[in-house]
Amino acid sequence: MNSKYKKYIEYIARDIELPYLKSLEQYGLKQDEMVMVLSKVFNQPVTIRNNRVYNTNGNEIYFEYSYGDWVKREYDINGKLIYSENSNGNWYKREYDTNGNEIYRERSDGVIIDNR
Repeated sequence: MNSKYKKYIEYIARDIELPYLKSLEQYGLKQDEMVMVLSKVFNQPVTIRNNRVYNTNGNEIYFEYSYGDWVKREYDINGKLIYSENSNGNWYKREYDTNGNEIYRERSDGVIIDNR
């Protein structure tokens, strides 16, 4: 990839805002270019299928409805969901013990479940 093209992809990755897929429409990118941009946005290799973005473990890390609402997710190294947020401002966090059991959950509405 030449340096000018690489800078263009990096520029788009810095420029786009949520909802990401909707924001990318203005650039007229091909599918593989969208993958390059979103890999930079999520700081990891991704694939895109039907308005869904997946990490290399096959976990859905981003979903976007055609009208622009979205959901973002993060996973730990064991593939356990640790964070989720959506375009309505709702979010939740989870923590797990070394055996993979959920020990803590916190939601944006103030609910906290602590099983430690």
